[in-house]
Amino acid sequence: MAITVKIPTQLRSVTSGEAEADVDAAATVGEVLDGLYERYDGLRERIAEDGGLRRFVNVYVQGEDIRFLDGLDTQVEDGDEVTILPAVAGG
Repeated sequence: MAITVKIPTQLRSVTSGEAEADVDAAATVGEVLDGLYERYDGLRERIAEDGGLRRFVNVYVQGEDIRFLDGLDTQVEDGDEVTILPAVAGG
């Protein structure tokens, strides 16, 4: 089993249109994202800076915001769902 990552429309240009991706052998959100960065060239530049996430990028594990958990060190287990959700301006 793997961790499923939901990829928003705004980032699908760097994932060849894929709406979700599976990542195997990851113990933390940081490791999940590292797996995605290896697979999708250009993703890191879109969501990360200075070793962390950009301020406007929200990441959830099983619906829980990682900012209120352990950030990139938040533990994940097989079968978990990670959602990347950039904030979108507008009214």
